[in-house]
Amino acid sequence: MTPLATALLGGAIAALATTSGAIPAVIGKRMTRATSDLMLGFAAGVMLSAAYFSLILPGIERAQEQTGSVWLAAAIAAAGVSLGAGFVWLLNAKIPHEHFKSGPEGGADKATVARIWLFILAITIHNFPEGLSIGVAFGVDQAKGLSVMTGISLQDIPEGLAVAVALTGLGYSRWKALGVTAMTGAVEIVGAGLGAAAVSVSASLLPWGLTFAAGAMLFIISHEIVPETHRHGHQDKATLGFIVGLVLMMFLDVTLG
Repeated sequence: MTPLATALLGGAIAALATTSGAIPAVIGKRMTRATSDLMLGFAAGVMLSAAYFSLILPGIERAQEQTGSVWLAAAIAAAGVSLGAGFVWLLNAKIPHEHFKSGPEGGADKATVARIWLFILAITIHNFPEGLSIGVAFGVDQAKGLSVMTGISLQDIPEGLAVAVALTGLGYSRWKALGVTAMTGAVEIVGAGLGAAAVSVSASLLPWGLTFAAGAMLFIISHEIVPETHRHGHQDKATLGFIVGLVLMMFLDVTLG
């Protein structure tokens, strides 16, 4: 299979993991705030480990191979991470959306956008870089792509559950919550395809693609996930989940990558 085909398949598996996480919400299970923070902390740990071990370090390696200079490689990595974080910051600032707890923010016309689409846009901002990371990783090689896909898929399961529980808690039907969660997962397929296509065009883009995806993930971790997990007094559980997620993803990257 081509890198693009494997990336699309990897994105589809991650999307399926997101959707499967919502199933307990459909069959009537309820998640406590402490459990939700534990799971979100786990997601943050997985993403941080993936950003460093699966994206930034390989990006620096490839850049050094291409340029022959560790200084240029470090500069490329720094620029790529900054651009990725800046890209998600721009999306977060300009696209009308709504956070689950802090309310509407973004463009001036957000009041005219249906509430359900505000949630979809918010979750899209969160999930797209994950798909991008999968696609870029498969652009490196299949083993690297498998490592990133596995780690992200594992954290997508509790993430999908958190999304579905949040939506049902706001009054949406269980089946609508499942449908919305599935749609947010589908965004990862698009991101994976774009990530793989970008690095397939030119090998020189690979270090930029890897570090760009890492920067996007780092912004989400710091701006969205960690503050949410520490807002309700469950920071100890959230930190435990964070460490477990980071260690698990590191182990997967070393053993599979």
